[in-house]
Amino acid sequence: MKPFEEPLAAYVRAASDARGAARGKGWRVFVDELVVATRIGIHAHEHLAAQPVVIDASLSYCCEPSEEGAHAMIDYERYCNRVSEFLSVKPHTRMLETLAVEIALLSFAEWPALEAITLALHKPRIREGTKRIGVELDWTRGDFEAHRGGSALR
Repeated sequence: MKPFEEPLAAYVRAASDARGAARGKGWRVFVDELVVATRIGIHAHEHLAAQPVVIDASLSYCCEPSEEGAHAMIDYERYCNRVSEFLSVKPHTRMLETLAVEIALLSFAEWPALEAITLALHKPRIREGTKRIGVELDWTRGDFEAHRGGSALR
């Protein structure tokens, strides 16, 4: 087997079609079980204090990876820090579904390379007899643009 002598970008370029678009679905950054305390819930006792929410995120992008062009990639450390910061200071949210949409809006707004996102959110130990109960959101950049165009959040 021949060792790699050229940078990764050269191999990615070779796999691109005539328009310069990468074939396949591209790259995916995943975050499993990011735990963040946030103010969430419908019930009265949930309004008293922040509680943990567990987030799984799958962030897809098609940009050509480059060590010099980090702006075109998704930095998972920065992503985790930004989502954690956002959730720690935001006002109370009643539903996980609303929280998932807010995280998706933040993600697309702050990471231009992001093409698609899947978010799964759950509150640990929310119901006896279950491992977890939560919600999942799948959005593309088109979904983000449609939502942004039809709402006051800009």
